[in-house]
Amino acid sequence: MLNGTRIAFIGSGVMGEAMIKGLLAQGLTTAACLRASDPWQERLEYIHTAYSIEVTPDNATAVRDAEIVVLSIKPQSLPKVGKDLHSKIHPDALVLSIIAGARISTLQNKLYHDRIVRAMPNTPGQLGKGMTVWTATEHVAAKQVKQTEAILGAMGEQLQVDEESFLDMATGLSGSGPGFVLLLIEAMIDAGVHMGFSRRDAEKLVLQTIDGTVALMRTAGRHSAELKNQVTSPGGTTAAGLYELEKASMRAIINDAIFAAYRRSQELGALSEKKDAS
Repeated sequence: MLNGTRIAFIGSGVMGEAMIKGLLAQGLTTAACLRASDPWQERLEYIHTAYSIEVTPDNATAVRDAEIVVLSIKPQSLPKVGKDLHSKIHPDALVLSIIAGARISTLQNKLYHDRIVRAMPNTPGQLGKGMTVWTATEHVAAKQVKQTEAILGAMGEQLQVDEESFLDMATGLSGSGPGFVLLLIEAMIDAGVHMGFSRRDAEKLVLQTIDGTVALMRTAGRHSAELKNQVTSPGGTTAAGLYELEKASMRAIINDAIFAAYRRSQELGALSEKKDAS
C-alpha cells in the first residue's frame, strides 16, 4: 500500500521517529521514500545517520512532491509550521496529524488543505505497542484510508472512528492512559519496597505481574470481572486488598482522572480554534 509513496515527516521527535522506525522495520517502505524536517540540526543528523533518510531544516522543502505529509510536531509549533506550509502541500496529498489538541478545522485553516487525518497515538508506539485512534475528513480517498491504517499500524494497534469528538475521549483513555498505569506501577513497587523487597526485585515482580495479567486477559477472552473473581478466594488475601481499594473509591478516582484528561483535551482543542480564529 505504501510501496513507492513519498512520505514527509514534519517534526522528527520521539513519535515521528517511532513512525519512521516502524515503517522501515516492517518493510512497509524504503528510506529513499522518506524525508524529515526538524528545527534542530543535531536531531536531523541523528535521524539521517540512524535511518539513512533525507533530512532538511526547511518544512516547505520537506513536503515538496510528498504524497503523504505527517505532522508530528508539538502544538506550540503549529503556528509557525502552518505559515511554512500554507498552500504548499499538493492538493491530492494526505495530511496525517498527530498534533495533540489540534482540531481538523484548525489544520484546514492553517494549511489551506482538506485531505486530513487526525490521529491520537500514545507513547508505547515507540515500541510498536501503541494504540492510535484516528478519524478522516470526507475528502480522504479510500486508498489514503488504507495508507493511514498501514502507517499507524506500524506503531501498534489502530482504530478508526467516525466523529472527531472520539479523539478527545481517546486522549483521556489511551493517550493519557500510560501515565495512569505508570502511577499504579510506581505505587505497587513502592509498596513492595515498604514490605521489605529491594526496589529491583519489587519492580521485577510488579512488571511481570502486570504483563502476565494483560496477556491472560487477551488469551482468555473473558470479562475482567470474571478473571478477577477467579483469583479472589472468599476471606482471602486478594479479597482483603480489593475491599480496601473499593472502600477508597478506586473506580471513581480512575474514572475522574480519565474524565479530567478528556475535558482538558476538549479545552485545548477549543483554545486552539480560538487562537486560530483570532
